[in-house]
Amino acid sequence: MQFTHYPIHSLMEVTARPQLVFVRGEGSWLWDNTGKRYLDFVQGWAVNCLGHCPPVIAERLAEQARRLITPSPSFYNEPSLDLARRIVDNSCFDRVFFTNCGAEANEGAIKLARKWGGRNRGGAYEIITFDGGFHGRTLATMSASGKPQFRDLFEPKVPGFPKAQLNDLDSVAALICDRTVAVMLEPIQGEAGVVPAEDPFLTGLRQLTRERGLLLIVDEIQTGVGRTGTLWGHQHAGIEPDIMTLGKMLGGGVPLAALVAKEEVCCFDHGDQGGTFNGNPLMTAVGCAVMDAVTAPGFLDTVVRRGAYLAAGLQELSSSHNLGEVRGRGLLLALDLRREIGADLVGRALAAGLLLNAPRPGLLRFMPALNVTEAEIDAMLAILGTLLREMVGE
Repeated sequence: MQFTHYPIHSLMEVTARPQLVFVRGEGSWLWDNTGKRYLDFVQGWAVNCLGHCPPVIAERLAEQARRLITPSPSFYNEPSLDLARRIVDNSCFDRVFFTNCGAEANEGAIKLARKWGGRNRGGAYEIITFDGGFHGRTLATMSASGKPQFRDLFEPKVPGFPKAQLNDLDSVAALICDRTVAVMLEPIQGEAGVVPAEDPFLTGLRQLTRERGLLLIVDEIQTGVGRTGTLWGHQHAGIEPDIMTLGKMLGGGVPLAALVAKEEVCCFDHGDQGGTFNGNPLMTAVGCAVMDAVTAPGFLDTVVRRGAYLAAGLQELSSSHNLGEVRGRGLLLALDLRREIGADLVGRALAAGLLLNAPRPGLLRFMPALNVTEAEIDAMLAILGTLLREMVGE
């Protein structure tokens, strides 16, 4: 079947897509409409934590679809209660509100913080965020983001998001005023090129926000649910935030995210927050399967080992080809290419049957399935090494 047979013009043009159509996936592999196989180290932008079409998710979807798809968010349903309990039992938080995507979860966090500020800080509404941060594509979350490409897009932006510098506590303190209600950040800035918030900075930020009576919001859309080797990314620093947002891997490939908060922060009145599909049993049943898999004994230990194995392989490539640093945690890693060849390298990798991501022109980001094997990592490194030899030499 040829690509030209597909009605591609029926889709709104929002991004450049290669001339192929994926039709099947299994684990770390995808197949296109011609039957060509690809090794996937993007996994839907860190979404498919158990790989493509894992049986545990397929079976849970089918089972739940036969029982109950959605009764309306006006009623309790069993899978949403089960998933909320799993999150609460494995975190420092007390309450969960389910959403359909990470941007919606972050939008909810912004609303919750502003409602809390109205009640507890005399109407304070500003949330300090960070240059390089990415929190989603709704108007408010784009305003909260520090992505340069968003700066002049869809003006006027939602006000109330002054920007600090990551890992610079003084820059945060300088922005705090009577209007400030919270500080919001990602434990690792994924879109900025896998830039970690350093553990001492997060510890200091938690102390600063407590001293000043502010909320601390962690956006764990990309770092949560095991991606960094701990269940939640903020656990590396040993802190307890007031609000956390989850997405991507929570659904293992289906649209599911969550706003999670401590009891004392939960101040929504009836009607303040909602959504037609929020917390529907079909999606939350999958979330239960994902949480059970990721919290199973030994699973996160394997993520740590696979992350170290991948980092070592990338460091070897860096040394061989005079590239830059390898950074990140667990199975969210980046390789600094020291030259703006990212887009070209991603294109050549695609032709060679490998899916990679370059969030910046001079950088590659690696987001494989959490159950990726060492053999699959070796296969990726072999293809990438061949391409680097062709492009930059030894």
